[in-house]
Amino acid sequence: MKRTIITIDEAKCNGCEECVNGCHEGALQMIDGKARLVSELFCDGLGACIGTCPEGAIILEEREAEPYSELAVIERISRLGEKVILAHLKHLKEHNEMEYFKEGVEYLKANNIQADLSSLFNQNINVINNNPPQHTGCPGSKERAFVKSDIAEKEEVSSSSELTHWPIQLHLANPAASHFNGCDLLLAADCVPFSISNFHSRFLKNKKLVIACPKLDSNKQVYSEKLRILIEESKINTIHVVIMEVPCCGGLLQLAENAVASSVRKIPVKYSVVGVQGDVIEEEWL
Repeated sequence: MKRTIITIDEAKCNGCEECVNGCHEGALQMIDGKARLVSELFCDGLGACIGTCPEGAIILEEREAEPYSELAVIERISRLGEKVILAHLKHLKEHNEMEYFKEGVEYLKANNIQADLSSLFNQNINVINNNPPQHTGCPGSKERAFVKSDIAEKEEVSSSSELTHWPIQLHLANPAASHFNGCDLLLAADCVPFSISNFHSRFLKNKKLVIACPKLDSNKQVYSEKLRILIEESKINTIHVVIMEVPCCGGLLQLAENAVASSVRKIPVKYSVVGVQGDVIEEEWL
C-alpha cells in the first residue's frame, strides 16, 4: 500500500542515535554507525524522529510500504516499561491517531498490562471507554476560544495587499518564473496569514511568497527540489520561513534548511514562529 513513511539520507546521518531514542515504536536501529529503518510495520509515518535529527537526515515521503500495525507495536513496547508505553500513546494522541490510540489501550487492558494512563485523558481515569477525551489531537487541532482585547480592536491594520504574483502554493509555483529572480523569499505555513492580522505589512512586504503545509501536503520532496532551484537558478537572496507554534509546522523550516544544505549556493535563512493568538513568539536568523 502507498502511505507516508520516513526516509533516511545515510550520507547526512552522523550516527548520533537521537532519532533511535525518539522512536518509541522501534522502527529505527543503529547499524554500522547509521540510523536504519528496520521495520516499515512499526513506522507510523508521524515523524517524531524528524524533530530529533540535528542533521536533517530524515524526511517523510509517500511511497509503497508495509501497512503500519499498532498491535505489533504495542505488543513489542509493552515489554519495555510504563514510560515507553506512555510516550508511544502520547505520540499517537498528539497526532490525532485515535483509532491506533484506542487499539493500544485496549491491548493493555485485554492483557492486564498495568500503566497509569490518567495523564493522557482530561478525566482522571486509567482505562479507555466509549467516551473519547475532550481533546484528541496535537496543539494544532485543540479547540480554543479567544477574547479580543480593547487594544487589539483599536489597532490599525493596513488594508493594502503586498502580494505581487500568482500562484503562491508551492506545488503550483514555477521556480523559474521571472518574479522570483533575485528576490527575498517568504515561505509561509498555510495557517499563518489567518492567525496574524498584519501578515502583509509584517512579513510579506518586499518579498515574494510561497505557501505550504508540512503536515497535510503530499509529495513534499518536490518542495525541497523547487526551493533548491530557487536558490541555485533563480538566485534568491534569502528565505524567511514563517510557521505556527504547533509541532507539525516545524517540518517547513526543515524543508528550507535541507534545500540550502543540498545547494551549492548558500543563502541566509530566517524563521519566525507565530502563536495561535497572532503574536510573534520567536524569531531568529540561522
